[in-house]
Amino acid sequence: MKISIQFEKMPTNQSIEALAIKKLQKLYNKFDWIITAKTFYKLEKDPKGKGKICRIELSLPGPKIVAFSNEETFEEATDETIRDLKIQLKKRKGEMKPFA
Repeated sequence: MKISIQFEKMPTNQSIEALAIKKLQKLYNKFDWIITAKTFYKLEKDPKGKGKICRIELSLPGPKIVAFSNEETFEEATDETIRDLKIQLKKRKGEMKPFA
């Protein structure tokens, strides 16, 4: 799996990048048919205290899977986004047909 991480409107953060790679690697270990993972981190002003956005696009057989979340920290946003992706991947795995 190829992983790319981009930080939009903010400086690069090594600890967040390492966390994302670790979480995506775990995801790949469970779902080895993931081809690429594009991760985007964005900082936005939010009056509710949130504004830390994580968006992940997974390329795999069939349509792409996309999830994003807006939380108070990038760590929480990453965790929530990965949780959403796991649900979508489990659903996709159930829909996949085995090769005959």
